Amino acid sequence: MDTLLAVRARGITKCFGDVVALDGIDLDVARGQVHGLVGPNGAGKTTLLGLLLGLAVADGGRLEVLGTPVERALSVPDGVAGFVDAPGLYPSLTARQNLAALAALRGLDTGTAGIDDVLGEVGLTDVADDKARGFSLGMRQRLGLAAALLTRPRLLVLDEPSNGLDPAGKRHVHGVLARLAADGTAVVLSSHRMDDLEALCSEVTIVATGRVVFSGPLGKLAAENRELDYRLRTSDPVTARRVAGDTAGIRIVDDSGPRQDADVLVVRGKVAALDELVADVVRADVAVRELAPVVSPLEAAFLALTERQEAGR
Repeated sequence: MDTLLAVRARGITKCFGDVVALDGIDLDVARGQVHGLVGPNGAGKTTLLGLLLGLAVADGGRLEVLGTPVERALSVPDGVAGFVDAPGLYPSLTARQNLAALAALRGLDTGTAGIDDVLGEVGLTDVADDKARGFSLGMRQRLGLAAALLTRPRLLVLDEPSNGLDPAGKRHVHGVLARLAADGTAVVLSSHRMDDLEALCSEVTIVATGRVVFSGPLGKLAAENRELDYRLRTSDPVTARRVAGDTAGIRIVDDSGPRQDADVLVVRGKVAALDELVADVVRADVAVRELAPVVSPLEAAFLALTERQEAGR
């Protein structure tokens, strides 16, 4: 048993009738790590999150959470918190009353100060005495996060926590999760937002058709041998196009049609060739104003891996 792991899963299977939701899942999540869980709809993400929260039990394999084997439903150890799909709230109660009710149900001795602390952490102090029924989706997500924080979790499991958040709210939640990880809490985060995962996660697991198709550091997905499309914005697009056409390993993507950004060129190549292109453009006395992937490395890898898995079913 690895005491540095918050989650250790080996060969996890779960079926619902004839439907195989999880098919031999392996997963390691280290303490103090934000670990992303990615996959298309129906891939098995929600089922896996439910197992981590103790809402169900696996049909086969071995699951350890915070060093404790999980062998039946509702048997996860203390220190696990989070939500799947959406947080459950009492709409007729205020934010503060919702948290007080949860604390009472869990036997938590938090007091008013503890409740106010977590409301402040998620940025809901100003609406603490407003009823939850009037909350936006983003506010409900933040209240669900506050409910999870009440327990001071060592493993936090979150399903689409950025749903409905405006940019300020998203930044606030990102800050909370980063601080939790820095303090040693393991966070398992499922999201369709690739920008969230790239901003927060050190490692990701990609699931398709109930199987793991990739698990490891984000940097491994953006390996330098992978060709990606990049937007190249320069001060002289005509010269940049000529240079790109002469640079080994670079292809100009045919993006014919009306374009608002006439100074942008879309090129395809590996990282080493892109580095050479930038150097060549600068040597041609052209300023490089932007070089950015059209699709993020995580999203490109996600699409390639999941499409390959679907095709091989």
